[in-house]
Amino acid sequence: MDKLSWIKELVLAEQQMEESGMVDMSAGFDTLNMLEEETIEFLQDLKTSFVESAAAFNQLKGSTLGNVKIYGISKTRADFMLFRNGFKLIFSMTQPGQIKIYDSQMTNSFVPGQNAAEETTGRLDLLIAKWGPFGELQWTYQDQPINLDYLVRFYTSRFIRESAK
Repeated sequence: MDKLSWIKELVLAEQQMEESGMVDMSAGFDTLNMLEEETIEFLQDLKTSFVESAAAFNQLKGSTLGNVKIYGISKTRADFMLFRNGFKLIFSMTQPGQIKIYDSQMTNSFVPGQNAAEETTGRLDLLIAKWGPFGELQWTYQDQPINLDYLVRFYTSRFIRESAK
């Protein structure tokens, strides 16, 4: 999100007020829209950080076998997944202010005539946005504030270990 987008909203609200003669006391602070935009921005920041860590891992590994790949998820605004050796780690906005992190693994089907099935491992983590002072949005995990760098380090390390063949 543009750092000055809130000023643009104030200007737009003022222009509408001047045209209509009606005063909107909530102008410039549409919490639902702001929450959605901040969630998308946070997912994009996460993806950028994971792309950097995956690129470093792949480069230091030296072999293309077992490289980490990162894909955007179609028909979403910012969801993405890490993929390696049939293992996926998915980051998805379930609603504004909530990001679901879960993994799944491609499994072989033992029933003739069926394709390989995707099975989730049941591990699910939620990142929740909370409003702080002065309209600041703070991302939390289990009611604790999170640090983006440590979050990326934790999930990248776990993903590499669990997706190793």
